Amino acid sequence: MGGPHGGPFLLFHVLCFLLTLSEVGSQNSKACALRCPPNSSCVNGTACRCAPGFISFSGEIFTDPLESCDDINECGPPSQVDCGSSADCQNTEGGYYCTCSPGYEPVSGAMIFRNESENTCRDVDECQHRPRVCKGRSVCINTEGNYTCQCPPGLEFSPEDLRHCTDVDECSSGQHQCHNSTVCVNTVSSYTCHCRQGWEPKPGLKDKQKDTICKEISFPAWTAPPGIKSRSLSAFFERVQKMSRDFKPAMAKKSMQDLVGSVDDLLKNSGDLESLDQSSKHVTVTHLLSGLEQILRTLAKAMPKGSFTYRSLDNTELSLVVQEQGKGNVTVGQSHARMLLDWAVAAAAEESGPTVVGILSSQNMKKLLANASLKLDLEKLKETYKSPVRGAKVTLLSAVSSVFLSNTNTEKLDSNVSFAFALHEQPELKPRQELICAFWKKDSNGNGSWATTGCWKMGRGNGSITCQCSHLSSFAILMAHYDVEDLKLALITKVGLALSLACLLLCILTFLLVRPIQGSRTTVHLHLCICLFVGSAIFLAGIENEGGEVGTRCRLVAVLLHYCFLAAFCWMSLEGVELYFLVVRVFQGQGLRKLWLCLIGYGVPLIIVGISAGAYSKGYGREKFCWLNFEGGFLWSFVGPVTFIVLGNAIIFVITVWKLTQKFSEINPDIKKLKKARVLTITAIAQLFVLGCTWVFGLLLFDPESWVLSYIFSILNCLQGFFLFVLYCLLNKKVREEYRKWACMVAGNKYSEFATTTSGSGSSHNQTQALRPSESGM
Repeated sequence: MGGPHGGPFLLFHVLCFLLTLSEVGSQNSKACALRCPPNSSCVNGTACRCAPGFISFSGEIFTDPLESCDDINECGPPSQVDCGSSADCQNTEGGYYCTCSPGYEPVSGAMIFRNESENTCRDVDECQHRPRVCKGRSVCINTEGNYTCQCPPGLEFSPEDLRHCTDVDECSSGQHQCHNSTVCVNTVSSYTCHCRQGWEPKPGLKDKQKDTICKEISFPAWTAPPGIKSRSLSAFFERVQKMSRDFKPAMAKKSMQDLVGSVDDLLKNSGDLESLDQSSKHVTVTHLLSGLEQILRTLAKAMPKGSFTYRSLDNTELSLVVQEQGKGNVTVGQSHARMLLDWAVAAAAEESGPTVVGILSSQNMKKLLANASLKLDLEKLKETYKSPVRGAKVTLLSAVSSVFLSNTNTEKLDSNVSFAFALHEQPELKPRQELICAFWKKDSNGNGSWATTGCWKMGRGNGSITCQCSHLSSFAILMAHYDVEDLKLALITKVGLALSLACLLLCILTFLLVRPIQGSRTTVHLHLCICLFVGSAIFLAGIENEGGEVGTRCRLVAVLLHYCFLAAFCWMSLEGVELYFLVVRVFQGQGLRKLWLCLIGYGVPLIIVGISAGAYSKGYGREKFCWLNFEGGFLWSFVGPVTFIVLGNAIIFVITVWKLTQKFSEINPDIKKLKKARVLTITAIAQLFVLGCTWVFGLLLFDPESWVLSYIFSILNCLQGFFLFVLYCLLNKKVREEYRKWACMVAGNKYSEFATTTSGSGSSHNQTQALRPSESGM
């Protein structure tokens, strides 16, 4: 220590000690900041303490100024921190905190916590997140604290993104199991087996299924209606059978055109169809309409998708649309009709193939629909016209349009169908006439009639009628002329006929029992009253055809009425002949013999009725009344003879009155004008009613709406028997004397002759007696 260098070394140590003392003094004054490392604090002049969460190599307190305080990893093993389940410890600079593990979230909402007691972590359902964690058609499956993505059958993960599924094309990869009668069509995640064009699923199977098996579409079987004998109809169905044998699905379009042409030929050259009775015609129409709908619906399924319209040479139009079921409305139109309906209505409930919507419109069909009946809402019409409506005569104003759809259950549709029908005529409506939307309704016997239930008219304009219907069938626009019953006129007719029958019976008894008036004119009067009595009784009892069907009873009533009234008119004509011989040719004979009177009175009408019945027996009987039919001019078998007789009697009436006027002037020029006018008037009235000249009102009654002529005609003719009784019984002096005698006999008094004053035997008296017939009593 005491060497030559001892002095410098000693000095160095002294200086270091002094520097140390000066630094210590400085740290004491500045909290030892310069000596202790970061994250530590001065304990004293020789030691430092690491801050909480930090530690040095020597421990919490160290003296070596070269040491440092490093962070304590509280989360590392061995961990002294317990964050609880589903939570993770997160170390920080000088501390730590706990957070929920991925896939979990705190219920309390506090994202960090310090220990297990503060842990509220629970699983998060990632499958509910938006946007979706699994893309496309992949299926998310939640797991505890996580999730997985899976592809449904028919899909697989995309190589670019294992969370995104793409479709597997089973058809191109050969993984399908479609039958060889079908075509495989790939769909997302699957495939379907479709029938080829012109094919349809076998019974019990559906199209567009994995197990679909198809068969080739065939022409539906269609035979003639049973019980209808017609050569033209048989020839038509023979052509249909040939179409069926030659049918190929690829020729569906041509087959439909040929079918429409065959129907046109049948209706245009109907042949013996026209001779069928009304019921058979309507059965034929019903069979044709229903069969056409079925065949066209089937053949349309073999057509390629799209629209198709065909118009024949006879203006029959077929329009249809074939396509997959769409949404919204579909319109099918042509020149005869247009239709608007919902696709949901057109599609069949259990079929998945193409949907068919079509209309067939024919003008020739109305040939078989002439005089078809119309079912009416009688209660509603009674409220409208304030009187019972017995029926309606209808006139077809449009083509008959048949609608056919894939859906065959069209009796009650979920939504209404709208139509616009073109009118071929533009009629001016008269009272009791109405344009109606009607459809052809089939009954249980295969017959049919027009009906309006479920259809109503919406408007009219531009030559067309707009309708809506809640069902589908064959439609047309009709002009209905309602037969409104006039209750007053019906009462007048029944009361008048009853009174007339009573009076005619009295006349018959009088002409048979009163001997003083017997003669050729009395014979004419007797048989005239008999014919009128029988005809009026049959008319009153059986004129109305309540059933609506023209049967044997109704035809028999019509024949008897035809005969009785013709016989009455024949006897009226004989009355005119007798009157002519009596007044005009009074000195040239006494008229026809009784045998000839009966032969003419009963033989002529028998010949007319026999010829009429033999020529056209179906002319007897109508739907509402048992009388002559208007078809084919058959009514002229009655109107013709009646017109001839009425006109002839009218001529005789004029000649007779003229001759009577001359005779009265020649007999007594000084006769009082009043008496002359009275006698002429009574004679004229007697001839007017007895000779049937009142039927002139019937011949002038061309318009059924002319109620004035209707009332005059009904009153005069219903009371014809009453007038006969008054004019030829009550106004006859000898008949009145017989009535007095009968009355006295009934009363028990002895009949005594009434004193009468006889006239002188002058020549003028004898001439007067010659002019005044003994049986007339005038």
